[in-house]
Amino acid sequence: MAALWWSLVKFGFRLLYHELAFTYDWVSYVVSLGAWRCWQRTAIKHLQAPPGSSLLELAHGTGNLQLDLNAAGYQVTGYDLSPQMGRIAQSKLRREHLPVRLAQGRAQQLPFMNSAFAAVISTFPTNFILEPETLREVHRVLQPGGQFLIVPNGVLTAGGFAEAGLEWLYRVTGQRDDTGFDPQTFFAAFGFDATIIQESCPRSIATVVHLRKIDLEID
Repeated sequence: MAALWWSLVKFGFRLLYHELAFTYDWVSYVVSLGAWRCWQRTAIKHLQAPPGSSLLELAHGTGNLQLDLNAAGYQVTGYDLSPQMGRIAQSKLRREHLPVRLAQGRAQQLPFMNSAFAAVISTFPTNFILEPETLREVHRVLQPGGQFLIVPNGVLTAGGFAEAGLEWLYRVTGQRDDTGFDPQTFFAAFGFDATIIQESCPRSIATVVHLRKIDLEID
């Protein structure tokens, strides 16, 4: 039964990111009780690259953070596996008369030159973000000392009935880590120094994983 459940969860997420991508903004708003955009934007707060720098957003989704990063003055490229997400993001960028720098593909094979970006950002990625191939590729395309910012989740904290129900939903769909994962040890093996930051948002707290590229020879 457990295997069947996780197959259904995986299938549901695939639909959300592909065939049902047009519902993503609405779904994310509902399951965060309106805090989703605040959770996303916590990554920008920790960017240390100056405006005008080249950034990469992995799994850009519907393009909301693309709009934010452009507004902040960055030269941002978006990369996502989903063609449906790409079309939605492209439409949003064109509507605001912003440059469209989007590409489609797998994070484990980035089509960018070495040291191309001052920072890489990914908000609410699926498990691909922890795969060794992804981390090696991000390390490769980052400039020396570059940042890799991940917002893996937000936690609802107000304690009401709705919050409790949604937190239960997050747990049963595998979006809460209770395994004692040690980010410092894990990410160090791939050439990153890790810091975990908690940021306050309305009725919630968002987690930001701040990774700094360090000079290591990684296999």
